[in-house]
Amino acid sequence: MFERILIANRGEIACRIMRTARAMGVEVVAVYSDADRGAAHVALADRAVWIGGAAPSESYLRGDAIIAAALETGAEAIHPGYGFLSENPDFVEAVEAAGLVFIGPSARAIRAMGLKDAAKVLMEKAGVPVVPGYHGANQDPEHLAGAAEAIGYPVLIKAVAGGGGKGMRLVEQPERFAEALESAQGEARTAFGNAAVLIEKYIQKPRHIEVQVFGDGTRAVHLFERDCSLQRRHQKVIEEAPAPGMTPEVRAAMGQAAVRAAEAIGYAGAGTIEFIVDGSEGLRADRFWFMEMNTRLQVEHPVTEAITGVDLVEWQLRVAAGEGLPARQEDLTINGHAFEARLYAEDVPKGFLPATGTLSHLAFPGIARADSGVRAGDEISPWYDPMIAKVITHGPTRAVALRRLAAALEGTEVAGTVTNLGFLGALARHAGFAAGEVDTGLIARDLEALVEVPEAGPREVALAALAGLDLLGDMQPDAGFVLWSPLEREVRLIHGGAEISVRQVTLGADAHDLRVGDAVIAARRVDGRWRLDGQPAPGVAVDGNRITVFARYGLTFDLVDPLAREGAAGGDATLIEAPMPGLVKAVYAAPGQAVAKGDRLAVLEAMKMEHSLLAARDGVVAEVLVAAGDQVSAGAALVRLEEESA
Repeated sequence: MFERILIANRGEIACRIMRTARAMGVEVVAVYSDADRGAAHVALADRAVWIGGAAPSESYLRGDAIIAAALETGAEAIHPGYGFLSENPDFVEAVEAAGLVFIGPSARAIRAMGLKDAAKVLMEKAGVPVVPGYHGANQDPEHLAGAAEAIGYPVLIKAVAGGGGKGMRLVEQPERFAEALESAQGEARTAFGNAAVLIEKYIQKPRHIEVQVFGDGTRAVHLFERDCSLQRRHQKVIEEAPAPGMTPEVRAAMGQAAVRAAEAIGYAGAGTIEFIVDGSEGLRADRFWFMEMNTRLQVEHPVTEAITGVDLVEWQLRVAAGEGLPARQEDLTINGHAFEARLYAEDVPKGFLPATGTLSHLAFPGIARADSGVRAGDEISPWYDPMIAKVITHGPTRAVALRRLAAALEGTEVAGTVTNLGFLGALARHAGFAAGEVDTGLIARDLEALVEVPEAGPREVALAALAGLDLLGDMQPDAGFVLWSPLEREVRLIHGGAEISVRQVTLGADAHDLRVGDAVIAARRVDGRWRLDGQPAPGVAVDGNRITVFARYGLTFDLVDPLAREGAAGGDATLIEAPMPGLVKAVYAAPGQAVAKGDRLAVLEAMKMEHSLLAARDGVVAEVLVAAGDQVSAGAALVRLEEESA
């Protein structure tokens, strides 16, 4: 076994790998960028080496700097985690050329599966079923449009070097193909340096089921399946293992196909074979097709670990150190059910826009495993994926595991940035999902209900007012009285864009009455714990004038400063601003141009995704304030429309 390894990654996956390595007695070396000097993975490591600037291209994608750090610190092997250089065959060869071990598959295996079109040809030869589609080299738009017609709409355009939903577009009508192709190719070129795409038949009621495989370079086993059908824009949201409705016959067929795929390329380490499944008539052995292979550890690997009792990172280290497969296929069994929910900093009502911010509070309940790479006080950086944590639960049955997930999400406390916590909670309590009615279209069909923003009730408002008045801590026994009369005060809060007035009367150090609209809330401290109308009060976090009440997945209030009131004005539809820091990829507006509400005016690249900025109203462009290639900060003015006439 290795004495010391370097982890060429950051965030939650770096922390997760470190915990297993340390438990095995293996020392760990971290690498970090300018943005990550104080990050959790740096604090957790035995040693840490700075490798460059905040941008991934200046740090985590610099293979030469990472290899130099490994040699400098005496590391014997490099674990790539996922993302960044994990599926870069040139990096694998450079690691091995430096006399180090790459903890993962060979460069040859990565290349074999790196391009989706070539991988599908290889899988067909290995006897693995593949989705009907065009995987050829001709990238002429007319040729691709003709291929789409031959396959039959709807079709998917997919980047051949893609992953994570980037460079992927669903096209349902021929007249929308050209625009979708241009958009997919542009995003693919930015994300992967390769604009080539393939065309596939879009399965009408698809399920995304993947099989975890593990090989030693010669033989392979599978560790059963995961269902990743709960997706939004091809991004996984909640994963589970095993797949609902799976039968022994279909599990055996998918498992055998996955093992054939892995053994066909001499695969070593942890990998995932992804299948698209037609769920319109239940799961059938003749209705699944190979989509792609991820030649690395997956984000959702904890659910497989939960149902098998296997530590996949431990297996990775053991096989990379020269051991054979740690188990035979017949040794592997399924125990219960597991779920994983991806908690992100993102603004759900604004179209799941990635968000930034400093986490003023972060806590997870003991009922769940929480894999996180951030702590309270850490910044969600605009430079990297805005994941806060993966929340994982396990139970003897699917129903129990799902109830535990719902409870764990309700008990998760985050303050300092907007999150998708409420959205995840709504999914965990979705009746159709609970019944196992899972397909990739579920979220889109019920999106309006799932993204509904919870409103604060009188008790939550009253609690926020107490926090805003700094009355939740210890008070002197005679505090709150003026000439032996109760002190009455007013506090104003902004919640959901509306201003709320709360009148508070102090009856004693541990007793307050608060009027919220027509309701009067009795706040009393009993045995050191606050109660509202006799019910235990939820937790509260205060960060400046921002108050977060940890009820209904986190309710935020802004304390109004009576000396500096500007009001909470709505957005200016005349000015189109950057919602986050990013790179202006394209500008489609020109001065004097007439635009309609919803027209695309510019494209901003941020957090590894492209975001279209749309006109908020009909009007005429007065000014274009940026050009393609400009780097802009959050809130920067991009396009200004002419003022509306009275």
